[in-house]
Order: sequence, then C-alpha cells, then structure tokens
Amino acid sequence: MNHEAAIAIFAKVQTKELRLRFDVILCAVRYARLRTDWRLAPLNERRVMDAGRRAAHNARIGAINILSGARVHAGENTTWRKDFGDDRQEIGACACHVHAHLGIEAR
Repeated sequence: MNHEAAIAIFAKVQTKELRLRFDVILCAVRYARLRTDWRLAPLNERRVMDAGRRAAHNARIGAINILSGARVHAGENTTWRKDFGDDRQEIGACACHVHAHLGIEAR
C-alpha cells in the first residue's frame, strides 16, 4: 500500500462515532511506533518485542472492525473497510502511513 492509498482510506473513515474513529487512529499510531522500535532494535530484542507488536497489530485490526460494525449498525457507509482488505502486512503499512501523515500535519 502506498502513501496516497493509505491516506485516501484514512480520509474516508468519517463517522459520528468520534471515539471509535479516534481508537482506530490511536491504534495506528501505537502500532507504527512499535514497528519502528522493532526495526531499530537488535535481533535478540526483536524476539522479545514480537508479542507486543503482534498484540498492537491485532488491536489495530480490532478497532477497524469495531468501527466498521458500528457504522453498519448505524446505516453508514463502510466501503473504506473493503479498501483496508484483510492482509495484515497492508493494514500495518497503512498504520505507518497514517502515523507519518499525522506527524507531517502537526508541524
């Protein structure tokens, strides 16, 4: 997933459920931070970090699914969920793009 595609998906995630949207964003930022820390860590430390990184990734996917389910229940558009797909690597890459985008926006 490239940066433009990830930000396009991120922009589509609009809802009245602001807390759920915030959770999706917060989980993306947390996962992206852990992924960066993992990349910079020595190999022996990466093994220790794997479980936490995997848990953060699962939390990210869970937050996406919870928001999508709430939007379906409210009769709102959920086409963005299909754009995420089910590929864990792509969902993780999207989190990193969102994290970078938010950092650049904040300057």
